[in-house]
Amino acid sequence: GGMAAVGEAEVAQALSRPLSCLREPDSGRAARLRALEAIRAEVQERPLSGAVLQEVFGAQLLRPLARCLAGDAAERCRELALQILCHGLTCGDRPGEALPVLLPALVQRLCPPQGFEPSEELRHGLVQLLSLLLQRCGASAVPYLTDIIHILQATLLDHYAEVRRESCRCAVACSQAMPEHFHMQSESLIKPLMQTIAHQHYRVRVDVIQATGAVIQHGNGKSVDDVLSHLAQRLFDEIPKVRHAVTTVVGEWLLHLRDRYSYFHKLIPLLLGSFNDEFPENMKLAWNYWEKIGLQWEKENEEDLKDKMDFSVSPSHYPKGVTRPGLGCRELVSRNLSKILPGLCHDITDWVDSTRIKASQVMYTLLLHAEDHITQHMELLLRTLYRACSDDESDVVKNCVKAAELIGTFVSPKVSLRLITSAFEKAPKPCCIMVLTGVIRGSPKETLQPHLTDLGNTLSQPGVYQRSEEVFYMEQLLSCVQALIEVCQEDCKEISLQLMKVLVAIMAVPCSQHLKEKVEETMSSLAEVQQLDGFLHLYKQHITQLMEWVSVSCDCWTCYSPEILQLDVIATHSGPVIGEALNNFILVLKTGLQPNKDPQMRLKLFTVLSQLLQKASETVNSQGLFPSYLETVIKDILAPNLQWHAGRTAAAIRTTAVSCLWALIHCKVLSPKEILKVKDELMSQIIAAMDEDSKITRLMACRIVGGFLEVCGRQFGEDKFINTYTEVLKRLDDASCDVRLAAAHTLVNWCKCLNDSDVKSAMESHIEFLYQELLIHLDDPDENTRTAVLEVLKEGSSLYPELLVKEIEGAISKHQTSIYCNQLLHHIRSARESA
Repeated sequence: GGMAAVGEAEVAQALSRPLSCLREPDSGRAARLRALEAIRAEVQERPLSGAVLQEVFGAQLLRPLARCLAGDAAERCRELALQILCHGLTCGDRPGEALPVLLPALVQRLCPPQGFEPSEELRHGLVQLLSLLLQRCGASAVPYLTDIIHILQATLLDHYAEVRRESCRCAVACSQAMPEHFHMQSESLIKPLMQTIAHQHYRVRVDVIQATGAVIQHGNGKSVDDVLSHLAQRLFDEIPKVRHAVTTVVGEWLLHLRDRYSYFHKLIPLLLGSFNDEFPENMKLAWNYWEKIGLQWEKENEEDLKDKMDFSVSPSHYPKGVTRPGLGCRELVSRNLSKILPGLCHDITDWVDSTRIKASQVMYTLLLHAEDHITQHMELLLRTLYRACSDDESDVVKNCVKAAELIGTFVSPKVSLRLITSAFEKAPKPCCIMVLTGVIRGSPKETLQPHLTDLGNTLSQPGVYQRSEEVFYMEQLLSCVQALIEVCQEDCKEISLQLMKVLVAIMAVPCSQHLKEKVEETMSSLAEVQQLDGFLHLYKQHITQLMEWVSVSCDCWTCYSPEILQLDVIATHSGPVIGEALNNFILVLKTGLQPNKDPQMRLKLFTVLSQLLQKASETVNSQGLFPSYLETVIKDILAPNLQWHAGRTAAAIRTTAVSCLWALIHCKVLSPKEILKVKDELMSQIIAAMDEDSKITRLMACRIVGGFLEVCGRQFGEDKFINTYTEVLKRLDDASCDVRLAAAHTLVNWCKCLNDSDVKSAMESHIEFLYQELLIHLDDPDENTRTAVLEVLKEGSSLYPELLVKEIEGAISKHQTSIYCNQLLHHIRSARESA
């Protein structure tokens, strides 16, 4: 004791001069500085015990230093006073005695309006001093709580970032120093904290979030409502540490907040929002907190959960690669679901992209926890998912489709499919189909089985597959069919026909050309699950029903009827199988190709037929049955449409009809007897067609006449021979080279037939005329035509050789001395000699 007393007296002695200098009202700045330096040397650089320091500090130094701190004009003096005070508070052993002296000084320096410390560093130091007081004094600071709160309300909004950060730490110290009283005033700090939570320096944001956590933890829990939206906003902060801070605060509240049970529904979405943080550490932190929270809740509610713990069987069907959350976590979500969902559904349709993405992620996590409790919220959920699946943000769509898969996993299809299909029938939109596809993909095969027929019937309603021609809609419809096949496998046999209708309809939409391959793959997989070898066997299985389906309304078709395109797909995509359904096919053609029907539509139908006839043996005649329909094809299909009518479309129809006939003759579908029958019925129309405006029609008409001659020209009567050659001869004046060549080839056939015919003797004058005309055409400007005409003359020379020689000599005398004439004479001579 003696030593201490001496120490105290000694120090008091040493301090008396500098202290009296400080008390002098007119001592100058330099003198005050020297005095403070001396005090610092005495107090800080001597090895004083806590008790001695406390005595000196309390009795002599506290008041003059506080005065200096509060009112000295010199910044350096205030700074030194602050340093010595901090030392005294740190090392003295009764810090509480300083409170009544120091707090008024701090108020005077930091609280507007009366005082404002101009130096940033000093404001920072003053707040540090306040923190120190709180740490050292604890509950004895209670009487000064109002002042402390006032100071913090000001310093939390200081322009200097470091002052704000220290104020946050100080707020934490305050909340911990006097929790019993702090909650009375804690709310006063919330407003300034929220005003600085979005500060541009991320370290300030982190400190504010941590301070908010402590202030509410030790203060008034009701403030949670005031800070929630601000904290939620910080989950979008680009700095991972800031998001980490939010997760920690929310996790701690969910574990330790006094009124946490009232706030579960508000805080859970925030914590679940961190499950998808792109920073793995933050994600792990959120999961760890969540597991702890679930386990703690289980403990607190043991009685209530007894039955569930014993009977909680893991569901047989669960998303692949996903770990099932614990019972406590699942219960927490299920019990708060009705409070969480409405707000979340609202956020999924927010105008800010990032909010919608985050909400869609949380939605998935929420449904994963809620399991079959989803059922009572289905209407709201589906409404939200339909809207979200039309989002431009692909992430929102992806998460919502995953959420729909969970509906398939946990909700009975009785409920989900009924709701979705009724929405579907009102207005089948792509988003409805996307949700349905998700539900199908998430469902177990065996639970879907009883609903397959209904699903097949829904999808194969014209209102569904013909609702829209937009590509996106068709893509979604195709995905839906693919999902059904993937999930239900061989069970799809019972809706195979319905699915084929949908696939044919998708393939028939003009804009979905790029989907053709995918549709074909889908058909192949539908065949595969039924043990059929490829999609042609699928057509084979359904061709009659498909033809009936597509042709139900064929009597009322117009050129806009989608059924024409569907018929086109069935007839051309089924390859040889169409040859097994000629009965239906020819009937549809007969109905649709009546001359009173819409010309554009007839043109479309004819085009289908003409394409098939190009490869008849691989399509319509694959079974060799096409000729048995020849009567109908000639009388009801070709003849009426070869009649001349004015107009471009009518001409195009005649062209297509002619090309069908050419294909029939050219691809050897018909026997000579059948070709004769066609000639008898259609010869006059074909002769007329040689005079059409369309080059292609004239060309094919010439070829058809050539074909008739080849097969049955020997049976022609005199009139037919005369009529034929006069018309074909005119074509040697045709503007088109191709037509002139075809005409020449046809005349070669004509000459061959006449040579073998009984009417040759009656035709001398006609042949003379023919020779004259042909000799003129030997001067055709086109070499190929000249050569072809020469061939006709060579072939025809055996009819009346003398006559031809006479004509050639006449031509030479008229100076038509073509080298071809000499070739001809040579040809005739050789023919005679060999005869």
